[in-house]
Amino acid sequence: MTTALTLPAARFTDLLAAEWIKLRSLRSTYWALGASALGIIAFNANAARADYSNYPHYGRVIQAHFLSWALRDAFTQGAAMMLLLAASSIGAITVVGEYSTGLIRTTFAAVPDRRALMTAKVVVVTAVMTLYGALIAGASFAATQAILDGRGQGVSIGHPGALRLVVASALLAPVCALVGMGLGALIRHSATTMVLDIFVLLFLPSFITDRYHWTVCVRNAMPFNAWLRLVDVDYANHPFTLVPRYPTTVTGGWIVFAAWALVAAVVAVVAVDRRDV
Repeated sequence: MTTALTLPAARFTDLLAAEWIKLRSLRSTYWALGASALGIIAFNANAARADYSNYPHYGRVIQAHFLSWALRDAFTQGAAMMLLLAASSIGAITVVGEYSTGLIRTTFAAVPDRRALMTAKVVVVTAVMTLYGALIAGASFAATQAILDGRGQGVSIGHPGALRLVVASALLAPVCALVGMGLGALIRHSATTMVLDIFVLLFLPSFITDRYHWTVCVRNAMPFNAWLRLVDVDYANHPFTLVPRYPTTVTGGWIVFAAWALVAAVVAVVAVDRRDV
């Protein structure tokens, strides 16, 4: 007579450790994180260098209000787009990579509790991408303000709106990574997931008109537009606004970030749990 061997269920801490090992064991992870981080910081530093060089040629009005320009250089829109694409791609790869190699079958055989497994993956990716975003945002702020300080125009982290800019830029990374994970869990195909990532996070907001109330609400509910509102410290002082009748609040921007992250995480967990491999 044989006795079936019953293995104890994996603890959640074990799942976290396993997902961390998966993520850090891939060379592509280091290349993607490192190359994108250097590119984003260099992009921001170049913007500050350009303003440093051009500052003597700016008019009196611009020079008088240059501190707001200094904050724009701390994390530019171009750098935010680069961060958005890099983070969403890395998040997607953590899911579709296992499906494309077939490793997901082995993973599910070892851990039948798919929801716990995907929750652990979400936690690990969120933690890593938050640290990644914080390092990029912090380094960009320090580098750009050090450059502009040569003209006496650099600002400190205590300047009104500066900390909010750094935090919003840092959190853009985990939000977009989770969106990539959610889309990856639904699509399970690398190329298609990447294309849809770019469309949803980058191109879709530009296609939405600002002529109607409901379209403005949809546009403001996109992650990139929420980031724009959070980092625009002079929003209330502008003589004009893109849509003055329906402005986005700072609180609304944080809510958009939280909503996208939560919904994307739930989609990733539920989609993997309810579909066959």
